[in-house]
Amino acid sequence: MPVLAADTTSEHARLAALVRQLDSLDRLAERGAVLPRLEGSRYHFDHARLREDLQRVRAGIQDYLTPPRAQPRDTVELSGDYRQSSPPSDQEAPQ
Repeated sequence: MPVLAADTTSEHARLAALVRQLDSLDRLAERGAVLPRLEGSRYHFDHARLREDLQRVRAGIQDYLTPPRAQPRDTVELSGDYRQSSPPSDQEAPQ
């Protein structure tokens, strides 16, 4: 079955919409990064790592939409692990 120009246009439109959604997620992660952490919380969400992965996904889609000439692809994997342990506070240290 031949690929129609309309199919390509539709795919580009969907991918452009996905990039806009990634931009929205990135803004939310940026705002979340400046919120105070909960006291006594053992883990917290690593917003910076999420933003790095969002940027990598966004760049991959944009590279597809406007491919560079014969450039090698970045093969770095996404982190996917967004939970970090909080260091114990002075109060929790054994005495």
